[in-house]
Amino acid sequence: MERIILLLFFLFTGCENEPTEWTPLFDGQKVTGMRGYKMGEFPWDAWVIENGSLKTIPHGKGVDIISTEIYKDFELELEWKVQSGGNSGIFYFATEEGYSIWQSAPEMQVLDNIAHNDGLRAVTSAGALYDLIAPSIDVVKPVGQYNQVRIKVKNNHVEHWLNSNKILEYEYGSGVLERLIDKSKFKDIPYFAKAASGSIGLQGDHGEVWYRNIRIRKL
Repeated sequence: MERIILLLFFLFTGCENEPTEWTPLFDGQKVTGMRGYKMGEFPWDAWVIENGSLKTIPHGKGVDIISTEIYKDFELELEWKVQSGGNSGIFYFATEEGYSIWQSAPEMQVLDNIAHNDGLRAVTSAGALYDLIAPSIDVVKPVGQYNQVRIKVKNNHVEHWLNSNKILEYEYGSGVLERLIDKSKFKDIPYFAKAASGSIGLQGDHGEVWYRNIRIRKL
């Protein structure tokens, strides 16, 4: 009897640790579970669906977007491309405490490394944990080509993947990260990287950027 109880215990606890099914946030035709930062609706005056991609409107009102769902342990996948000199970002653990999403949320940089000044610094180049950790290798594709992203967070261990390469990893909330923050632009922002969970976000106020195949699952 004890063996049966133990077997059932391991079966059920194992099921609890299995990832959930993928949830599309944008499938090429519709946006699901996203809204404007500090807004109740999706900002269609700032974003448009074009050829299967969700993109910012040229010279429009730039608005960042966030997920309506809150995530702690998750796996996020998407693809992005930018115009020449383009700049955007993918945020996680975002809250709405500040006037802008970057004041609370760590960011995976989205960038044209060649034409944008941020490409001159490894810690602000494509794939970096913005202004904190540089990617281990530069694998970003040329402007006009889509880059594949995977961000994985499990038990505060964070991984950034770009084009099938793991380019950095770190421990969220660790002393190492705190020391990096103290030397960065975020050092005087009291709620930066403090939330244990938060929204996923995409930056929409830095020019034209294209996103597609956006999906996420809880781990």
